[in-house]
Amino acid sequence: MHRFFDRTTLVAGNVGTNKDKKFGDMTKVSWHTQPEDDILITAGAMLAELYRRDKRGLISDRQEKDKLVLTCRYVSILMASILKSKGIPCRVRAGHASYFNMGNLGKVSTDHWINQYWDSKKNLWITIDVDGSWSLNDKFNPYDIPNGKFDFPADALLAIRSKKINSNYFYNAGGKRGAIVLFWSLFYDFHCLMNNEILYIYGPSNNYGVPKVFDKLSEKELKKIDELAVLMQDSDKNFDELQNIWNTNKGFRLLKGGLL
Repeated sequence: MHRFFDRTTLVAGNVGTNKDKKFGDMTKVSWHTQPEDDILITAGAMLAELYRRDKRGLISDRQEKDKLVLTCRYVSILMASILKSKGIPCRVRAGHASYFNMGNLGKVSTDHWINQYWDSKKNLWITIDVDGSWSLNDKFNPYDIPNGKFDFPADALLAIRSKKINSNYFYNAGGKRGAIVLFWSLFYDFHCLMNNEILYIYGPSNNYGVPKVFDKLSEKELKKIDELAVLMQDSDKNFDELQNIWNTNKGFRLLKGGLL
């Protein structure tokens, strides 16, 4: 955490979760500093830039001006790369978290990316939140997150579809609410499970991620999304079926956005 701070911290300054300056003194960050998500899109790029700014590399006393401004997607990718390099299986997961203080938004579950690493002794995935570990508005261990604390999109989307939860409870950093933000997270999470962590700017080639298209999806099209979500609820058990969708379903596999 000493190597990065989030764009929201940069904008807010030394208030809120950073009132004690645990992420650094934002007054020492140059006025022209902006988020670097679109530039440092791979673990290699992030590490190279860390070493370029301070040749000591992964150090805890890094000056504010030498830290990276990254969102959770990028921190989780770097975390996965570090654990994998040590022989520990690790994957990135996209979903929603309700354990942050969202100010005047009230109680919402906002889009967030985390990690899971494989504990060979317990024979299960351990869910961890490295990026959000210093900003919790709840009491639990962020390096062993209990079931139910993180809203995986498959569970949440199916809960909305069965009218068990209000869709407006789910929010994303773009200011959107409702089922579509869960679909975006489901699409990201599916790609993460296939070891293909895509950027925020990409969506499915079938345009399901476009609000005016999503709002008009037929029940048949929605059921296709439901079927994917059901499989993702137990991704290990259903991995072969998920791979089959990955290898055959153009709408869920091919991307659209930018030059694509």
